[in-house]
Amino acid sequence: MELNIRKLKQGDLTFIKKWWEAWPEWVSPSDDFLPETGVVVENNNKPVAAGFIYLTNAKVALLEWIISDPEYREGNRKQALELLITGAEEIIKDLGYKYFFSICRHKSLIETHKKLGWHVDEKPSHELVKILK
Repeated sequence: MELNIRKLKQGDLTFIKKWWEAWPEWVSPSDDFLPETGVVVENNNKPVAAGFIYLTNAKVALLEWIISDPEYREGNRKQALELLITGAEEIIKDLGYKYFFSICRHKSLIETHKKLGWHVDEKPSHELVKILK
């Protein structure tokens, strides 16, 4: 099994939306809420995980909306998520960003971030969103 990572393509939203629909606890964000930058991890050219990178005008970028194929049950699932995070780190580092920020509620994904050297604030937090018309 060979894992590789590539940049997100516009057509990837088709399968990513199906993944969101298959995970009952996830809500699919609107297309115009998602950035054009992101990464997709593939196993033998089959997409298995994806994440979106929000770029800012400060030295910080955000890694958000990490999602995986709910039917993917290979033994390298954890490695696929690690590759997604470290690959995204390399992309933003190459773009000159200094800080990488993410909001996460999924316990095993939080543990993966910790393993990769991320600082995790153990206090519960809340995301606040307002749609401006």
